[in-house]
Amino acid sequence: MKYLVKLFVVTFFIISCTNLHAEEKITYIDLKYVLNFSKAGKGAQEYLKKTFNDNQKKFMEIEKKLKSEEEKLISQKTSLSKEDYKKKSDELRKKVNEYQSDRRASIDDIAKKRADAKNQLIAILDPILKSYVDENGISLILDKKIVIAGKTNIDITSIIVEKLNKKIPSLNIK
Repeated sequence: MKYLVKLFVVTFFIISCTNLHAEEKITYIDLKYVLNFSKAGKGAQEYLKKTFNDNQKKFMEIEKKLKSEEEKLISQKTSLSKEDYKKKSDELRKKVNEYQSDRRASIDDIAKKRADAKNQLIAILDPILKSYVDENGISLILDKKIVIAGKTNIDITSIIVEKLNKKIPSLNIK
């Protein structure tokens, strides 16, 4: 009889603990969507894309000029003295190296701006998520990319995008 009472108490304790954990609320959010399709994220992406395209056009023009200079130098190879040819080819090489370093710096600058914009958005998003968790009694928010399957009614992406759009309509990227 003594063992039966202990078994009953332990079983009751296990069942009650299981019910407590079953009441926890878990949701998920598509963080990539929030960062790319919120007003601020979309605006930042458009700005960065425009900057990248402008830089590409500028570098294509420089590249064409360098190629024409190279062709001109090659055509003058026989008419120039060795010293003049070497001097002009060294100048051209210097211009090409400068072009390559400028292009690399431009790409690195855009990548840095993109990372900074992402970090800004995440810093703004963090308190929004924390307040949403507190308001709705949520225990855990997962990123959608790690969720294999789930009900669509626990996806809070659109709600968070709306809150983020209200809080910050655009980012200041310079």
